[in-house]
Formats: sequence, structure tokens, C-alpha cells
Amino acid sequence: MPKALVIFASRTGQTRNIARHIVEGMSSNGLQADLVNVAEIENEGIDPGIYDAVVIGSATYHGEMMQSMKTLLFSLEKANMEGKVGGSFGAFGWSGEAPGRIFDTMKHVFRMKMAPGPLRLQSSRMPGGVKTAQDYGVDIAKRCPSGKLD
Repeated sequence: MPKALVIFASRTGQTRNIARHIVEGMSSNGLQADLVNVAEIENEGIDPGIYDAVVIGSATYHGEMMQSMKTLLFSLEKANMEGKVGGSFGAFGWSGEAPGRIFDTMKHVFRMKMAPGPLRLQSSRMPGGVKTAQDYGVDIAKRCPSGKLD
């Protein structure tokens, strides 16, 4: 069974909530998904390279992704992410640049097979937010080996 890793960096909990709904969508489509805070990657010795899909999310704070996420992205340059399924997401108050910057890094630097675009939500509590995040998870699951879009 294919496996996915969903990594998030959250300041107020909104990005974490979006991540949970993405995992729900993946699970509903038969994809086993692990949800981890960015701090757990190094602390727990988690190797993103063993997963079929990696989805990364960060809150946007003062127009930037969170520093812990920048650090993770630099470390992932050494991992073999090429050809893996990927996606990015994040919550924001005003501008929401983080998901797009993560997406571009995953697509152009890591050379991953990306979802059609990043998922940007102010909050999963916004009308349609839960379903939008779940649908993003379903789309990622379908792009994995043995998925319908594979």
C-alpha cells in the first residue's frame, strides 16, 4: 500500500487543521498517511524519502513561510524526492505566499510530480474549507502508485 507523509508548520493551529483534513481525504481514498509537525522530522528521525507522496504545509507569517519549514526544505534537497508525488498547503491571514513558494521548490528543485497547484486557505473553518482540504488529499492519493490518476 502506498504511503504519504504530511508535514506541517503551524503558528496558530490553522495549518495543522488543514493538514488533518488533507490526511482524511487521503485515507478515504485508501492512502495511508502519517501526519507530523515539522519539528518531529529531525527529532523522530523520520525519512521523507521512504514515502510515495510528501505534502508540505506552512502558515504564512509576515509574507514568509515559517523558519522551521525553510530549514526543512533545505534539508530535503539532500533527500531523493525526484519523481515522488507532492503537494503544498497553508493557512494565512492576509497574503498567503508560503504554499506557493513551497510548491515551486518541490516542483523545480526537488523535481516532484506535483498536484495541480498549492492549497491556500485562510482557515479550514471557512465555508467549504474542510471539503477543499479533503479533496486535495483525495487528489494526492489518486496520483500515487495504484491510484486512479497514476
